[in-house]
Amino acid sequence: MTSSQPQAHASLYFAYQVYPAAPIPRPDKTVQVVIVGAGLVGLTTALLLARQGQACVVLEAEQQVCEGSRAVVFTRRSMEILQQVGADEAVTRLGLPWHFGNSYYRGQRVFRLEAPHSDDDRFAPMNNLQQNHLEQALLDLAAQQPLIALRWGHRVVKVAEVPVNTAFTAIEIDTPTGTYLQRAEFVVACDGARSALRGLLNLKLEGSAYEGRFVIADIRIDLPLPTERLAFFDPPWNPGNTVLMHREPFNIWRIDYQLPPDETPEQALSPESLTRRINAQLEMIGHGGTPWELDWSSVYSARALTLPSYRHGRILLAGDAAHLLPIFGVRGANTGFQDAQNLAWKLALVAQGKAPASLLDSYSHERVAAAREIVQEAGKSTRFMTPPTPGFRLLRDAVLSLSLTQAFVRPLYHWRTSRAHAYTDSPLNAPDDDRHLFAAGPAPGETMANVALGKDDFLMDHFPAGYLLLVSNASTGLAPDVAQVLDGFRASGQAIQVQTMRHDAVKASYGATKPGAAYLFRPDQHVCARWQTLDASRLAAALRRATGQQ
Repeated sequence: MTSSQPQAHASLYFAYQVYPAAPIPRPDKTVQVVIVGAGLVGLTTALLLARQGQACVVLEAEQQVCEGSRAVVFTRRSMEILQQVGADEAVTRLGLPWHFGNSYYRGQRVFRLEAPHSDDDRFAPMNNLQQNHLEQALLDLAAQQPLIALRWGHRVVKVAEVPVNTAFTAIEIDTPTGTYLQRAEFVVACDGARSALRGLLNLKLEGSAYEGRFVIADIRIDLPLPTERLAFFDPPWNPGNTVLMHREPFNIWRIDYQLPPDETPEQALSPESLTRRINAQLEMIGHGGTPWELDWSSVYSARALTLPSYRHGRILLAGDAAHLLPIFGVRGANTGFQDAQNLAWKLALVAQGKAPASLLDSYSHERVAAAREIVQEAGKSTRFMTPPTPGFRLLRDAVLSLSLTQAFVRPLYHWRTSRAHAYTDSPLNAPDDDRHLFAAGPAPGETMANVALGKDDFLMDHFPAGYLLLVSNASTGLAPDVAQVLDGFRASGQAIQVQTMRHDAVKASYGATKPGAAYLFRPDQHVCARWQTLDASRLAAALRRATGQQ
């Protein structure tokens, strides 16, 4: 990836690099996978595809990473996904870990939530880092990957008509030097909240769009406050509304504050309005008069929406192109990472002819269910943060008032943080016939437990690119018929690795009560089968299901 000289703009601390527009490819040819959008989700999808040995082309309409903080909080599950592509190091090196959230009303802290964490966690529950830094880290990784071709300044303007049952789709691309038609076996739309592909396909989002609007203001300021989520309800300078604060790296603080319903974004982003409100917030928390500089600002609306399907023939949608989720509970980018991880291994198998195209239907099945669960949860948080009706406001105000003296109402401040979705009803799961024999361990559809194996050594550190069969240690090794099933699976072109539960902590965490117990994991670290006694016939059936062949 060739770049021009870096150009500093739009930020006090981040030097944006502007990339030259890629030339029109000649001659035009069909490629297997095109990803539209080089943001967090698009780049992660591309890197996960490369991990599976699958090449792709990434199209990006802009010529630089995003401006401003945008997504700023990344969960533990997102870090585990980023670890698979090597991007976790940038977040741990630059980011700020935290696990406490605080809610304030009338100058009193009325609720303090501690996110769960234990010695079996490699990563903190939450990690703060501006999106542009993580995008740059992903870009640096993509530049080192020969299976990824990135084209800057290439904007999708049309989905072309192709004959029914054609083995490709086609999109028209506009560039500074002209247009061209790109044929692809599969196209993945990762082009964000204003997705061009979603619009060109005339796809309609379902759910709720709330009236409440928020300003995001990144300011450079030195504040002696901890790295914790700070939420202020009904502050004197913004009555009836909510204010959030997050510490970011490089002495940047993010302030999100709700606007009155009759104020336009243009009015809200005027220098006078920003200065007045930021000063009022700093005054309220006891740091009035502390010098600050504005780094970036924007306005957003709270929405809880999803498409009913993320697969439309040979076009798939992920991230904000597929769903729009409120930031309360850090759901946007974190949900998009899980989309990318779910889709990439399935798309690679289908593109490589190792699985039927119907496997992609399970992507939509699993991730739409996850989005709908999030929409339901996010709706609760959003209605508390931004009451949409007088009735909801009356209820919220009653909770605020009672919380000053009554502890039982304070958990209603819980912001329902983003978490890994369990695909419990996935068509890829084998029957959990031995569930009554497991006193512990993740069930089919859940993510693997990342058990600590030693100093700076965790179970997920050893997760392969393909499938994983985790077995409790047996003195005689695998039975011959089990080994034969695995050999046949590998002979079909699939990758599977066998690892032994050698640590007592792993056996206890997974409820492996006797030699021969086993777990089968998909490439995205979700369980698809488990047994207390590994059986060749059940293993073979589980592998067929896990590759969409049963």
